[in-house]
Amino acid sequence: MNSKKKITYKSFDVADHLEDREVIIQYLNTVLEEGDAADLVLALSDVSRAIGMSKIAESTGMSRPSLYKALAPNARPQFNTILKVLRAIGGNLSIVPSKQ
Repeated sequence: MNSKKKITYKSFDVADHLEDREVIIQYLNTVLEEGDAADLVLALSDVSRAIGMSKIAESTGMSRPSLYKALAPNARPQFNTILKVLRAIGGNLSIVPSKQ
């Protein structure tokens, strides 16, 4: 009797690996340096899910559904929303000279 066990794989979710502030900051800085606006929105979504969407929604004054919608793939949130989320996760934007 040949019984094969079904192997299941969990899809990779970067939010599962954003466990501390240092890792989150490095992740966001890498996205800012190497990605585009859409990558930043998705990275903010990852970080928000890692911290907790309810907590971020409360800190931004947004509802959870509005936050999910603003940070969804292909979303184009207003810059003010980006700033609110960045501040809610404990970050901010700074301008530094580019590497040329």
